[in-house]
Amino acid sequence: MSIWAKVATAVRGGVNEAGEAIVDSQALRILDQEIRDADNGLSKSKDALAGIIAKRKLADKKVESIKSSLAEFEGYAMQALDKDDESLATEIAEKMAGLETELLGEEGVAKSFADSEGQLRRAVAQTEANLKRLKRQVDTIKATEMVQRAQAAVAARHSGAGSSMRNAVDSLERLKAKQAERAAKFEAASELAGSTEEVSLDDKLKAAGIIGGGASGGDVLARLKAKQGG
Repeated sequence: MSIWAKVATAVRGGVNEAGEAIVDSQALRILDQEIRDADNGLSKSKDALAGIIAKRKLADKKVESIKSSLAEFEGYAMQALDKDDESLATEIAEKMAGLETELLGEEGVAKSFADSEGQLRRAVAQTEANLKRLKRQVDTIKATEMVQRAQAAVAARHSGAGSSMRNAVDSLERLKAKQAERAAKFEAASELAGSTEEVSLDDKLKAAGIIGGGASGGDVLARLKAKQGG
């Protein structure tokens, strides 16, 4: 495969991925529109079914009307035969033959409408059932989507809160360490100040002759001689 063919394949792959991403992001909106389209199609099918039912009923009425006429003319023919009026009976029979031919045609039309009605009824019922099931599934998907979005938001907030909490704890520990360090410095300074003050006071007492200094070598020797003489 040449480099340009590979580039073209990559471009097609990118376009396909972008298209799928758009479809995924708009999936619920697309699905809602498809359901509305299906609803419109179902409504039109029901209108067509209503029209076929109306035509079938008219055809049925026509069939019943012809059958009623045939029964009526049959009665007339029988009366004509009873009266030995062969001519009238023949004329009535010809009329009946025409009605029977018309009846066959109207029964065919009525049957055709009845067959179409049955098929369309089954199709409408199946479509309606499928559409109801699809709507229930879409409702479930929408509810799940809302729950998952809420969970994602909570998870994001929890993650952010955890990060903030960790930062706060770190800051608190650093602050505690600084305070401890300052406290140690204050204590050391206090001890140093006290020691300096104490040395300074001793020097002042010695200079005033109130307290003596450390014993000298002569003092120690004199004390030893006195102890020996005593």
